[in-house]
Amino acid sequence: MKIIKGFKEAKSMLSRQAPSELMGGDEQEQAVRDIINDVAHRGDKAVLEYTKKFDGVAPKTWEIDKEEIAGAQEKIPPDLLDALKLAARRIRSFHTRQRESLWSGDAEGMSWLIRPLHRVGIYVPRGTAPYPSSLLMTAIPAKVAGVKEVILATPPGEIPPVILAAADIAGVDRVLSIGGPQAIAALALGTESIPSVDKVCGPGNIYVTLAKKLLYGVVGIDGLYGPSEVLIIADRTASPAYCAADLIAQAEHGTLSPAILVTTSKSLADKVNKELQQQLEKLPRRQIISEALDNKGLIAVVETLDEAIELANIYAPEHVLLMVEEAKSCIDRLTNAGCVVIGEKATVAIGDYVAGPSHVLPTEGTARFSSPLNILDFIKVINVVTVNEDNLDELGPAAATIADAEGFDGHTEAITRRMEERKGK
Repeated sequence: MKIIKGFKEAKSMLSRQAPSELMGGDEQEQAVRDIINDVAHRGDKAVLEYTKKFDGVAPKTWEIDKEEIAGAQEKIPPDLLDALKLAARRIRSFHTRQRESLWSGDAEGMSWLIRPLHRVGIYVPRGTAPYPSSLLMTAIPAKVAGVKEVILATPPGEIPPVILAAADIAGVDRVLSIGGPQAIAALALGTESIPSVDKVCGPGNIYVTLAKKLLYGVVGIDGLYGPSEVLIIADRTASPAYCAADLIAQAEHGTLSPAILVTTSKSLADKVNKELQQQLEKLPRRQIISEALDNKGLIAVVETLDEAIELANIYAPEHVLLMVEEAKSCIDRLTNAGCVVIGEKATVAIGDYVAGPSHVLPTEGTARFSSPLNILDFIKVINVVTVNEDNLDELGPAAATIADAEGFDGHTEAITRRMEERKGK
């Protein structure tokens, strides 16, 4: 991996100035727009045609039988089933505590109502491997929030039993065997056989991401996600072997996944580079990992931890892994990150699968203004304002004054009528 020295050069390398490739080009966007419009006008027929065109299959029904879903747990290895159940328990526990922390009480005539979304669509892509963890990390928070109906869409073909087992464990209500932008359009707009949802969640390829972007406003979305990324902050006490292993784990996601180490130790930087070569030799996916590390990998050597933390805040990565002697003292200074991983044996990979907080995290620097997927993604807040004789004397005159200043005579009249009636009593 390339090693650079000094804060100034590192800041230049980690500042996200170039337009992201996340949104694709004009031709890709127009192609997705055409698919959305076609699904809007022709419904199921359009979805079927695009499924035949892109996936090479023409299913008689998209719906996966509930008995097949219920029987999927028996078709996966027991240790995998136990691992999924452990992950589900921790995800459910974490998000239940989030829900219990929400306040909806009344104070000075102000309160709010917390209401779950009615129906949510979750998209789970099918790449080189199935992703049951993404399903658990999205569907369980939705169910904990109180969403009545969760619909899973995943590309057609034989759906891996592990996906169906995860759907069953998470409490998914329906599983649809459709994929691509036509699936997002069907969930957002509804068709003859697919009900429209209030929100679409989950990652996908560029076409799925574009569909979510174009349909936002018609339907809610969780976010627009790019390649997974990690930034490790390490000092001289960090293990070179652990640092290398975590960089490799990140690069394993794909050739566009950034894997970055920022360290205060030049000695550690050199040792990590040697470790990378030794560990790569043993891995079957070393070609993809090597390409990712060459294209998106970086080791930056800086003077102080303060500089390292500032670089992390500038880059706003999906994951920050703290491998420093005083990790907890660094957390208060970190402002931009999707997830911070700490601990003597910390690794992002545990957070990805079983820790509990959702691994659906902001990428591409959007951690500057976005949060991880959580309970708030699946609820609405309805404000409640209470005005009675106890607070009309305080609120009425001020409200009427502002309404008058803005030229809204009807507003002023609506307020003053109530104040005059009260005075007449």
